[in-house]
Amino acid sequence: MSTLPPVLQKLSLPVIGSPLFIISNPQLVIAQCQAGIVGSMPALNARPAAQLDDWLAEITETLAAYDQAHPDKPSAPFAINQIVHKSNDRLDHEMQVSAKYKVPLVITSLGAREDVNQAVHAWGGIVLHDIINNKFAHKAIDKGADGLIAVATGAGGHAGVKSPFALIQEIRQWFDGPLALSGSIATGDAVLAAQACGADFAYIGSAFIATQEARASAAYPQALVDGDPGDNLHDTPFTGVHGNYLAPSIRAAGLDPEHLPESDPSQMNFGGDSAKAWKDIWGCGQGIGAVTEVATVAAYVAQLQRQYQAARQRLGL
Repeated sequence: MSTLPPVLQKLSLPVIGSPLFIISNPQLVIAQCQAGIVGSMPALNARPAAQLDDWLAEITETLAAYDQAHPDKPSAPFAINQIVHKSNDRLDHEMQVSAKYKVPLVITSLGAREDVNQAVHAWGGIVLHDIINNKFAHKAIDKGADGLIAVATGAGGHAGVKSPFALIQEIRQWFDGPLALSGSIATGDAVLAAQACGADFAYIGSAFIATQEARASAAYPQALVDGDPGDNLHDTPFTGVHGNYLAPSIRAAGLDPEHLPESDPSQMNFGGDSAKAWKDIWGCGQGIGAVTEVATVAAYVAQLQRQYQAARQRLGL
């Protein structure tokens, strides 16, 4: 466990809600923060790009009003995910808008850049960079990130292939800053397990797709409720980066999960305002076996808290 920056010290549960492409929206972020965990969303979810200003205004104003009404139980901070990839031609605009609202946490992905980190620090923000191996972890910290998100095997969407135990152990040999673990975490027991192996936070995404606040078609969360880890496919053809996706959604798109075309990572493109080819392919981690219903964010986080405390008691902590 590391010494955490003040903005991350007062969560009701050591959980960061991961930014979900297409799915995350202000309603989901606000509900997560009001439940006491970090809520997040990709800046790219705002389409057109001008919508990001409206969304950040809604989030900051709503949380400020909530905090004023609940001084004894204020909301947790929120995070915006920035895709720091050369194809993202919106990055400069997104950073300017984030600076306007002094976004407290920025999660960077697919590229570590000193200028981005310096810009976030200039407005008082904290940068967490997601990585899939120790090499990328070193690079992120060398370029000024404050913390890391270790994306291990089993995570939804873009995912790594390393065991969480190995990845956390490698990073903790040299890094004692803020560290979150991602990969198949959907219960309070797993949140405690993430801490036990050396992480400060659990990074949970797929389970939040099955919440009422998520911006998902009804079929998507129901697929999580009905599915199991056997429905996951780990491949690269959609964004050019390895990830876990639901095989039924691939079939619904007219493709054969067993015979997908090879992808070219050099053709990754996160720019523009148009809908992307992967919008109908459903990302999902291997933790979906724990998803049994579509609930509110508040109800799900309360369930995580009960499970977390029960696990601590079971271990005599």
